[in-house]
Amino acid sequence: MRPFDPRLLKYARTTRAYLALSVALGTATAGLVIAQATLLADTISRAFLGGASLADLRTPMLLLLGVVAARALVVWLQEVAAHRSSAAVKSQLRGRLLDHVMRLGPQWLSGERGGELATVATRGIDALDGYFSRYLPQLVLAVTVPAAVCARILLGDWISALTVAVTLPLIPVFAILVGLSTSAKMDRRWRALAMLAGHFLDVVAGLPTLKVFGRAKAQARAIREVTDRHRRATMATLRVAFLSALVLELLSTISVALVAVSIGLRLVDGHIGLRTALLVLILAPEAYLPLRQVGAQYHASAEGLAAAERIFEVVQTPLPASGTRTDVPDPSRATIRLDGVTVRYEGRDAPAVEDLSLTVRPGEIVALTGPSGAGKSTLLAVLLGFVRPDAGRVLVDGTDLADLDPDAWRARIAWVPQRPYLFAGTVAGNIRLGRTDATDEDVRRAARDAGALEFVETLPQGFATPLGEGGTGLSAGQRQRVALARAFLRDAPLVLLDEPTSNLDAESEAAVVEAVRRLADGRTVLLVAHRPALAALAGRTVPVEPAGVAA
Repeated sequence: MRPFDPRLLKYARTTRAYLALSVALGTATAGLVIAQATLLADTISRAFLGGASLADLRTPMLLLLGVVAARALVVWLQEVAAHRSSAAVKSQLRGRLLDHVMRLGPQWLSGERGGELATVATRGIDALDGYFSRYLPQLVLAVTVPAAVCARILLGDWISALTVAVTLPLIPVFAILVGLSTSAKMDRRWRALAMLAGHFLDVVAGLPTLKVFGRAKAQARAIREVTDRHRRATMATLRVAFLSALVLELLSTISVALVAVSIGLRLVDGHIGLRTALLVLILAPEAYLPLRQVGAQYHASAEGLAAAERIFEVVQTPLPASGTRTDVPDPSRATIRLDGVTVRYEGRDAPAVEDLSLTVRPGEIVALTGPSGAGKSTLLAVLLGFVRPDAGRVLVDGTDLADLDPDAWRARIAWVPQRPYLFAGTVAGNIRLGRTDATDEDVRRAARDAGALEFVETLPQGFATPLGEGGTGLSAGQRQRVALARAFLRDAPLVLLDEPTSNLDAESEAAVVEAVRRLADGRTVLLVAHRPALAALAGRTVPVEPAGVAA
């Protein structure tokens, strides 16, 4: 793990201004340290050797007070800049992470653990506070202050300067050795935390199933084991942190003692003046202090850097190839043709779809039927641009879908998945995902067309009723009709429906079929259907067989 990751400059531009300000404040701190030591040594020597009165020392003491106040001001400015920059950097990194994940698409996300990504985007990025507010300022001071202090000591006493120059590198050497051990332990701790977060999220999401099959206690034991693993990794990291602080403090104390002993012996022999001796003794600890603090604060930044490493890994994942043409043909007047489409998923021997050809004419309703796993949902994912065919192509009025801008193409599509996802929010907010600028009347009309208005009006707060994550509070049929309301609100010329009546009772199925009938009017529709009532809406039925099975 590097002390400073240059990728922060690339993905969080605020870091550049903060680094420049840190260097300026670090340089000011170095000058103020030397000024304070010089004034203090001069005042003490004049008082003890020169017999200066309090009135004679008034000016240097006021200057000393001003320097102390200036150091306090610089420290305050450093804290303010650090926290503001940290907040801006965290916001930029979260934005880049979310934007890149959205561009990578559902196919990439299906191979990742959602709990780990959520932990990285929240707790992980928040851990960068320690890096910016504690570690990075000390890293700058560790460069500017020792160099300036050694130069000033050299002007007063070259023997002490030589002692400092020889002993000073021991601290970063030991800090590097400790850092290598800390990095490995922090990586293990972070992996344990990510595993714990992902496992806990999976357990919470599947709790009803676990309870039904009597496996909840077994999962509780599994979480306990993962938690213990995280605890052991955390304690191992803390053990190294405390021991490393002891080592660095011991090294700096011995080094300052060597300078002090040398100064004391030569002061007794009269080989060095009191003013110079005091100056060196005051400055010597200041030379080691920033390096000690860098080593001590490294542990506070390690978690944030470990999380940033994972973020950079995600944002550097190559994006899938996509087109750039925005002159998208109107699907309501265009013929959509799948020509020899083959899709293979990584880790599967057989293709999900193999050499499939299909033509959908403007205004036509086509139903895809066939057994589960035949690739019907995959075909919809191909049309949505989430999956790119390994062979064959999709033509929209003669234009290859791969050449079209995905966002411009999806703007012409209304999609209702088999299990629509409703977010934690109001009913109106979930419907308004179909068109964010829709008015309340537009939302109400879409709900009425989807057959959702009747049950929405019976909810405690109507359209303002808050829903839980995943639409908790609504039945499966009600969630399906909310998803259909989104499609009505979007008013797109091409509608893709993935088994919208699956897992519904007869009454809910009838309501959804009637809503689909209204939605299909005047639009091009491609729907996946298992039930006869839904398939009956189609003007043409196309059977889809699993790869390797003759149609």
